[in-house]
Amino acid sequence: MKSWASILMLSLGLMAGAAHAADPKPAAAASAAKVPSACEAQAAEKKLAGAAKTSFLKKCEADAAAGAGAGAQDAQAACEKSAADKKLAGAAKTSHVKKCLADAKAPAPAAAATPAPAPAPSPAPSPAPAKK
Repeated sequence: MKSWASILMLSLGLMAGAAHAADPKPAAAASAAKVPSACEAQAAEKKLAGAAKTSFLKKCEADAAAGAGAGAQDAQAACEKSAADKKLAGAAKTSHVKKCLADAKAPAPAAAATPAPAPAPSPAPSPAPAKK
């Protein structure tokens, strides 16, 4: 009986160790590292290497992240101002700001930006000659 209990405990311990060892984060980081970023492309154009490249990449990625955050803050402020101009409060204001931000993030469809030209009118058919 003791041998069965010790075998069971040993197998459970091995399974728990194997589950803990399967960490998905390194695979995700490796796949992200394979995709070159715009900053890496700029560093390659400038032919940077070593510490200069590392420093450039760090600053470039920080600037890119700050730029994305600034755009979101501008949109938030514009949506808040729009709600204030409409004198919205409570749930109506929250709903308006949420929709406004969603509209700001979604790119405008190309078809809506430039309407298609109207088809040219077809010429009227000429009357058939009268038979005598």
